This record gives sequence, structure tokens and C-alpha cells, in this order.
Amino acid sequence: MLCHHGDPGKIKAACCDMSPAYIKGIGEYFENAQITFDKFHVMMIVNKGVDAFRRTEQKITSILKKTRYIWLKNPDNLTAKQADSLGSLRDMNLKTVRAYQMKLNLKEFWNIHDRSSAEQFFKKWYFWLTHSNLPPMIDTAKTLKHHLEGILNYFVGRGTNGFLEAINGTIQSLKRTARGYRNTDNFVTMIYLRCGKLQFNLVI
Repeated sequence: MLCHHGDPGKIKAACCDMSPAYIKGIGEYFENAQITFDKFHVMMIVNKGVDAFRRTEQKITSILKKTRYIWLKNPDNLTAKQADSLGSLRDMNLKTVRAYQMKLNLKEFWNIHDRSSAEQFFKKWYFWLTHSNLPPMIDTAKTLKHHLEGILNYFVGRGTNGFLEAINGTIQSLKRTARGYRNTDNFVTMIYLRCGKLQFNLVI
């Protein structure tokens, strides 16, 4: 920032995951920035809780084996076969189904329009999880509550890392396609060509 004559004090918002290193770095170098925790990483933490409980329950109920991606995907992204399997599993008395329902319920959280209502929603969701007797989901709820301020900041600026994640995916694809670059300058040039939406207006 400083070598390009930028003023870190003018940065008012930053979006990141819950990595302590990111939080510390933003606090040190962008002291006026309000941190928003990326909603996709929040849902990733919830997914980890659901998957942790599925792994525990499948030791008792073999029917849960090979169902991992059914619980992690959004319902709209399931294949027809996966959707049929989910329908059958949801009719059973499985605790994994309860954990999955908690995940789906939190997805509605992001559709709320104001911070105050979102906070009330989260409090009810937190109470549900912490009284669920499902240890991984209890741990998930406590992790999110510890970072609640940054989560609720989403309802102020609606910031996410989605755009940057998409760019990073493109960059990683460039790297794989080329199987590496001879030097950094070549790699940077290809990133500009692919991501920069450059218009050369060549006359042929």
C-alpha cells in the first residue's frame, strides 16, 4: 500500500474468513476497517459441523456411508439420484438430518434485510444448536457466536469474497493449464490477459 502512495486509513471495510492471521493483519494495517466475515466461509464451518456429526453417526448407522456430499451440497445442486436419497434419509429418525436442518435454517439468515433482525434470528438459532445434544453443532454455534460481530457486519455492507474467490479460481486454472510458468512476469501477464477484460481494438 505505502509503496503505491495509498492510505491504509481510508480503507473502511474488509472481508475475510475467520483466520486469526487475517484478523490480526487487518487490525494492524487497516485500523479503520470494519471486518466482515465472509458468509461462504461461515457456511463452510456449519458444513464441517454437519459432516463431523454424519461421520460419528455412520459408525452406528451404516446407511449414512457414502452420503457425505448429499449433506454438504445445496438442495438445488443435488443430482436426481442424490435428491431421491436425501428424500429417503429425511424420513428416517437420524440425528444427521437434524444437523442438516440447522444448516438449511442458517441459509435463510442471509436473506434478512437488517442487522437487528439478523441478530435476533442468530440468537434463536444459537439456542437451538446449543440445546440440541449434537456436540459438533454445539461447537459450531459457539465458534460463530465468538465471531458474531463480524458476521453481523454483513448486513451493513453485504460484503463477500465471492468475486475474489472467482478470480482466484481462474488464476489457479491458468497455473494448472500451463503446468507452471518460467518466471513470475509471464504468469502475471497471463493473469492480466485472462482477468483484465482488456480491449485491444486491433485493426485487421
